[in-house]
Amino acid sequence: MSYQPIENYGIIGNMRTVALVGMNGSIDWYCYPHFDSPSIFGAILDDKKGGRFQISAGSDGVRYKQFYWPSTNVLVTRFLLADGIAELEDFMPVGLPPDSPVYSHLYRRIRCVRGTVRISVSLRPAFDYGRETHETLIDANKATFKSSSLTLALSASVPLAEDGHGGVSAEFSLEEGKSQVFILSHDCDPDAAPCPPNEKETEELLRGTVKFWRGWLSACTYHGRWLEQVHRSALALKLLTFEPTGAIIAAPTTSLPFEPRPWSRSRRRRKHR
Repeated sequence: MSYQPIENYGIIGNMRTVALVGMNGSIDWYCYPHFDSPSIFGAILDDKKGGRFQISAGSDGVRYKQFYWPSTNVLVTRFLLADGIAELEDFMPVGLPPDSPVYSHLYRRIRCVRGTVRISVSLRPAFDYGRETHETLIDANKATFKSSSLTLALSASVPLAEDGHGGVSAEFSLEEGKSQVFILSHDCDPDAAPCPPNEKETEELLRGTVKFWRGWLSACTYHGRWLEQVHRSALALKLLTFEPTGAIIAAPTTSLPFEPRPWSRSRRRRKHR
């Protein structure tokens, strides 16, 4: 089992839910559609059965750097290789009407900044904390994951293949200046014709999200020595606010153990207490 320290995770969200993104480009915690909904990805608790959505560049010798776009909750994970650099931009759109069809989407854009970089994608959901089974269907530009309670879809412009474990994977090369977008969303219309992600729409949503966070932060009246730290704390607290009620959740995760251990062992121990 391979676990990252909690400090290796950045966070994105839409004031309805959040996702934790590791420095290796893996979303290891994500509940949908709300903070207190059952998890879809929970590898932070069980590396093998918890589910994850990973986009990474290179393999051996890669170095990572993770940071936020200034004054926003848009997360950037940078992959530094000997012969290239790639950046992964993660965000959930905010500042949209509540009935907007993209409000609950999760956007991931991988860009090649320098050289030519080999990209690997792996998505394996684990519905309801890994307790629900699901069906995986692959169509042109789309993979659908259907459980008894929820159906999610991954939209992509690259070929996706089943990984034999209920998930999908892809590998492709990106040349300098090129990018690919991946969108995870609720499949509200399974009969609709699948279409690839729209790069222009993604860029517009990204800029709108940046504008929202910076506009909200501009109301901060603190101008002291610890401005950067105060701004980052304020953005984190706003991200953890459930917008419909204004309540702030205690933490984005739930039931993290003191030491890593599989869920099966955790459940057995609780049963015998």
